[in-house]
Amino acid sequence: MRRYHVTTFGCQMNAHDSERIKGMLEELGLGEAPVQAEADVLVFNTCTIREKPDQRFAAHLAQARALKEHDPEKVIAVGGCYAEAQRERLFSLYPYVDVAFGPGSIPHLGEWLGAGGEGVPRAAFGIADERAFAGELPLHGERRFQAWVQISMGCNSVCSYCIVPSVRGKEVSRRPGEILAEVEGLARDGVRELTLLGQNVNSYGRDVGSDFAELLRACDAVDGIERIRFTSPHPKDFRAPVIAAMAECDAVCEHAHLPLQSGSSRVLKAMRRTYSRDRYLRLVGELRGAIPDLALTTDLIVGFPGETEAEFEETVSAVEEVGYDSAFTFVYSPRQGTEAAGLPGQIPEDVKRERIERLVDVVQRVAESRNRERVGRVEEVLVEGPSRTDPSFLRGRTRRNTTVNFAGNAHPGELVRVTVENATSTTLKGTQLAAVAA
Repeated sequence: MRRYHVTTFGCQMNAHDSERIKGMLEELGLGEAPVQAEADVLVFNTCTIREKPDQRFAAHLAQARALKEHDPEKVIAVGGCYAEAQRERLFSLYPYVDVAFGPGSIPHLGEWLGAGGEGVPRAAFGIADERAFAGELPLHGERRFQAWVQISMGCNSVCSYCIVPSVRGKEVSRRPGEILAEVEGLARDGVRELTLLGQNVNSYGRDVGSDFAELLRACDAVDGIERIRFTSPHPKDFRAPVIAAMAECDAVCEHAHLPLQSGSSRVLKAMRRTYSRDRYLRLVGELRGAIPDLALTTDLIVGFPGETEAEFEETVSAVEEVGYDSAFTFVYSPRQGTEAAGLPGQIPEDVKRERIERLVDVVQRVAESRNRERVGRVEEVLVEGPSRTDPSFLRGRTRRNTTVNFAGNAHPGELVRVTVENATSTTLKGTQLAAVAA
């Protein structure tokens, strides 16, 4: 049997796409190889939103080149956002790559590999204008009780630092009937927790006569689905009906990932985020007013062009004012073709590094304080498997999306009650009380 190996970089959408790539390859008769060296087909599902994933991809691709030199029959396929961004010069940069495909042309990989056993045409690329939802492809789920569900692709926002719209295209919503049919099928297969995916889930449905609040309520009504998450929302589109659905739907979890990016209104305007600091903080108040036990996480960018020390401190103070449960922090990296890459006032690397270290310290302090507030409480935890740091403990997540390591006896996919006994900035620790009644 021919075998494949998929290496994934970047966001949750890429993780979802990779599960579909695996399912598609397995439908073609390929088996999964545990390491690249044992695979006949090497697939790289890439990210290009920041410089670091590009660097990691280059290192992996160099290893793949060495494997191909020893076995010229190996197929190297590059997909995802980096592939789309570099589609005009990818094969000149990496002549040993056989095929490439953008985020919306994943099915083309299956067409190439399954073309009657004729082999793979060298230097073939997916057609950018023929986008298709990866959610319609076969699924290789990493966990039988959790699943990603793609509800849209592309993005209509024009953030000045972001390359996503140019590589994933304009926003297109998947039809609600197709989404619900997938959700119902997943529930029948034993999935208990869904994560709805889109570049901007809040703007879902405008092109298909629906909206995100309606979709949340419809998914909540599906028997067997006990947890619903979603990512990523844009603050500009986080409207009252969605907040009401979050508060009223039993399965929708008490967690929102709400990207701030900067605490400075001037920087936000330069980023073209279309909201101010005050508007963002009002939204936080509305969310917490409707959902008192809400956990908030965020994305933060340090060193955007022109960011002053005072404006950086506004980001720090926003972290403390909101009280985030966790945050993804990034050093700004220019992306070719974006407006921000050409802005004056590019920040020196040493200044960006010093600022992000200070920001991470604050984020961790605030997150640890938030987590310590959970000590003594009983949390509902969805078991995911053994702890990564101590296999004698189990690991799972609360409805608020906090990792819990706990002593207990349960199987992956079970819901259990755990008494929280200790906390760090990233995890809770405790002891299992009992299983949650089905």
